[in-house]
Amino acid sequence: MDWLTTQISDHKIPLGSWIAGFFDFLINNFATFFDLLSALLEFVVEGLTTLMQACPPLALIASIAVLAWWLHRSLWLVLSIAAFLLLIINQGYWDQTLETLALVFFATLVCMLIGTPIGIAAAHRPWLYAVIRPILDLMQTIPTFVYLIPTLILFGLGVVPGLISTVIFAIPAPIRLTYLGVHSVPQQLLEAGKAFGANRRQLLWKVELPHAMPTIMAGLTQAIMLSLSMVVIAALVGADGLGKPVVRALGTVNIKMGIEAGLAIVVVAILLDRICKHPGRRHTVG
Repeated sequence: MDWLTTQISDHKIPLGSWIAGFFDFLINNFATFFDLLSALLEFVVEGLTTLMQACPPLALIASIAVLAWWLHRSLWLVLSIAAFLLLIINQGYWDQTLETLALVFFATLVCMLIGTPIGIAAAHRPWLYAVIRPILDLMQTIPTFVYLIPTLILFGLGVVPGLISTVIFAIPAPIRLTYLGVHSVPQQLLEAGKAFGANRRQLLWKVELPHAMPTIMAGLTQAIMLSLSMVVIAALVGADGLGKPVVRALGTVNIKMGIEAGLAIVVVAILLDRICKHPGRRHTVG
């Protein structure tokens, strides 16, 4: 038995070498493309951050509160948002919070723009979901630090490898939940739509998507939460935001800084979850 084990270990399949060779091929042949993509993504994310930082903090807080009121008609939610964001300003993490919001916003936008159509296509084509399901399982089970290695090699230090790693980590959620929402549309609704003469496009936009919207919104919320969970990890490769003080506090054992920055991340997560949650029933008071 030991002999067999030795033979297996002595004849190692060079998976790591193959993958490393593949990335060497990409770098040697498509370096210009990755540089341009990196510059474009960095320009967009940093531009959004600069735009938000140019807005007076109290005006931005008021805008977010108005958006929350328009979506949910909840006075309690509006007051909570204002209080929590003022707390972040009080703790001195406003600029880092805006950097984190820009990263999360853009990562979530990319996840929804790519994940929602894939989920719809998979719901209509069972063979497609059978193909992508093991890929989604792999994307959700690979340790998050592993995502940083190839993106760091291709894009270098900065916000871009953190952004791309975040998208890869978070995109399975909207794909799965969009698939679940569209796939679970009752057959009776589809038959009723067909009876009224609806074609496939009309069935999608007027029957399937409205019925699946709560589940799709749950996918949006999951993408936001997963993106926020990558904030600290993305800071390890140079992404700005609330992850940087957490990493700095970890390196210097600074309990005060770690708790303050961690609290800001928790506050952002709670606020985004409450704002982006599907409105459902609206209330006039909290």
